[in-house]
Amino acid sequence: MRVPAASRHQEINPAKLPGLFLKQFTMSKVKAGETMVLLSDMSTRPEYVQAAFAAAEILEANIYELRVNMVPSWTKVGIDTIGVTKGVKEALIAADIVVALHIPLFTDWLREVMSTGTRFLMIIDSPDDLETLLAPKGLKEAVMYAHNLLQKTKKVQILSDAGTDLIYECGEYPVMSQWGFSDEPAHFDHWGVGHTHTFPNEGSANGTVVLNSGDIVVLPFCRYIQGQVKLEIRDGFIRNIEGELDAKLMKDWLEDNKIAEDDIDPYAVSHLGWGMNPQARWYNIALNGDDPERAHASARVFPGNFLFSTGPNTQGGGQRNTKGHYDVPMQDCTIILDNNMIIERGRIVEEAMIVERETR
Repeated sequence: MRVPAASRHQEINPAKLPGLFLKQFTMSKVKAGETMVLLSDMSTRPEYVQAAFAAAEILEANIYELRVNMVPSWTKVGIDTIGVTKGVKEALIAADIVVALHIPLFTDWLREVMSTGTRFLMIIDSPDDLETLLAPKGLKEAVMYAHNLLQKTKKVQILSDAGTDLIYECGEYPVMSQWGFSDEPAHFDHWGVGHTHTFPNEGSANGTVVLNSGDIVVLPFCRYIQGQVKLEIRDGFIRNIEGELDAKLMKDWLEDNKIAEDDIDPYAVSHLGWGMNPQARWYNIALNGDDPERAHASARVFPGNFLFSTGPNTQGGGQRNTKGHYDVPMQDCTIILDNNMIIERGRIVEEAMIVERETR
C-alpha cells in the first residue's frame, strides 16, 4: 500500500478559521469574563493564535498567549514543555481554560494544573481537519455512553480474523474520554477526536495482537502497516515481535527508547480503547499524505477502530514515563466488554455509540 509523501494543498479558506474557533469555543462553554491562555511554541501556526484571539474577543473572554521555547511532538511525549520558569504553572492554574497549541500529554504539570479545575483544549490538527472533524451532534453523548460502559467493565477481549486474541482487566486506572471540546472543569480534550480508553490493570494483558495490513502506526511514524506484525503479550508486556519491515521498525523504536539494557517499559501495554467520531476516516493518510498534522485526530478516532498502544501510563496515574510510545489504531477488530459485544469486526453494534456523519 503506497502512501503519498506530500500533503494536499489546504482547501479551507483561512478566513473561515475565526468562525471555526468561535464554534469550538462556544461548544467549550467559553464565557464572558473567563481567562484563556494560549500555550504555543516555536512551530505554532500564527493563524491559530489570531483566530483564537478573534473568537475570544467576540465571546468577551480575556485571552493572552504564553509561548514556550520548545517544539514538543508525538515522538517526544512527556516532555516538560513549560520547564521550571517561575510563574508559568501558576498562570495556567489561574486560567479558566488553557488552549494548548502543542502536545502537553504525559507531563506532571498537566495533571497538577487540571487538578485545580482548569480545563484543557488541545488544537494540533490541520485547518482542513479542524473543519471536517468538529464534533457532530450527539458525539459527546455517544462517548459518555461508552465511557460509562468501560467504567463498569472488569474484563475486555479483543479478537480479529487476522489472529488477535487479547484479554485484559480494567478498574485499576480511570477511564479517559474525549468528545472534541472541553466544556467541563478539569477536563482535557482534543479538537477533532471522539474516543474512550483506559490503561489495563498492571500485568493483566495477555494474548496475541496481530497488526494487519492497513492498520495505522500513527505514532511515531505516521504510516500504514504493510504486512502483518505479530505481538506476543504476557503479564502486561510485549515479549516477542514477529514480522518483516514493520516489526523491525517497531522493535528498533522501542529498543532505542530504553534507558537501560533491562528496561522493558517501552514494551508495556499502554492505553487501549476505541473511536466513535463519524467525521474521521481511516484512509486519511492515503488521501492527504503522511504529514502527522493530517493524522493526529482522524487516524485515532474513526468509528470502530481499536487503539492499541505501548509505553507510558502516567496520564492515568501510573509510574511508567518512558518515551517508547507506539499508537496503532487497528481495523476490523471485535471488542467484547465482559460478555457484551460492542464492536464486531470494526463495526459498532452498540446503537448508543453510533453517531451520524455530517456533510461539511
